[in-house]
Amino acid sequence: MSTLVINAGSSSLRFALFDGEKELNRGHIDRIKSHEEAMRSVLKILKDQKIDKVGHRVVHGGEKFTKPTKINFLNLRQLEKLSELAPLHNPANIACIKAARKVLPKATHYAVFDTAFHSTLPEKAFLYGLPYKLYKKEGIRRYGFHGTSHEYIAGELKKYKKIISCHIGNGVSVTAIQNGKSIDTSMGFTPLEGPMMGTRSGTIDPAIIFHLAKNRPMAEIEKILEHESGFKGLSEISSDIRDLWAKPKSAGTLRVFDVFSYQMAKIILGMYANGQPAAISFTAGIGENAFYLRSRICKYLNIDLDEKANKANAHEISSKKSKVKVFVIKTNEELQIARKIA
Repeated sequence: MSTLVINAGSSSLRFALFDGEKELNRGHIDRIKSHEEAMRSVLKILKDQKIDKVGHRVVHGGEKFTKPTKINFLNLRQLEKLSELAPLHNPANIACIKAARKVLPKATHYAVFDTAFHSTLPEKAFLYGLPYKLYKKEGIRRYGFHGTSHEYIAGELKKYKKIISCHIGNGVSVTAIQNGKSIDTSMGFTPLEGPMMGTRSGTIDPAIIFHLAKNRPMAEIEKILEHESGFKGLSEISSDIRDLWAKPKSAGTLRVFDVFSYQMAKIILGMYANGQPAAISFTAGIGENAFYLRSRICKYLNIDLDEKANKANAHEISSKKSKVKVFVIKTNEELQIARKIA
């Protein structure tokens, strides 16, 4: 039985095909004109492979969708209503679901949600200091994201009771995991909260928005926070960490590395409120490869690394004398989604 996993953005689509847990194919289509065209391109790549199930990554499931959900007309309409919670992600996810159902009408389609893994957050971790009625009536709370990635890491380190998973890609989130369950996480009502990211500001004093709004429309402020901040805005060079590393002595690079590493360390230490972890994991594109950032972050945490292992992106990079083990683990969100709908 073959399972196709789809991770769709507004202009790109990633896919992976599995037979059970065996990966048969994987690909990435950029600059798509329509999701239907992209799905037809996927089928051409896979040729005559019979597909029984399709798992779609959907970023925001709100409080309603906490498990993999078989797609039908009713819950597709409910998903559309959630788009206002993730306007940069959910519309593209939903457009691809519609296209995939048209192209693969005989397959069973499922939505798997980034927020679902964080449905185990306790109230003390997901509530904001806002009027409680805003949560009860409008669902304003911390939801958390990158759930399939953090859940995959939890499975890879399941022998450790308490772990902290650091997903560092263009988007960045930190999650405290206890006995395989998410108990705290850095992203919030939207993926904008937490440390600064590729182009996102991360957590800021909310009054900054009031100040900016005196002379700018809200659409411009949203563009600043979502697309012009983070590594890109602070460095004045690029949102790509590789471009910054290519200029290691530039003021912009040093500024980003110092601020980001310090922010990450503060967030990780904040997760210690749940007790000292047995292990910390770094994953996703930057987390798996940027040894120079892992070194800076762990220095702030007073965790000793085996720097030779760290530079080699080895599986375990902590020194033998470290009380907290540190791992570099390549995430596999597509496999985790395939597992969820098996």
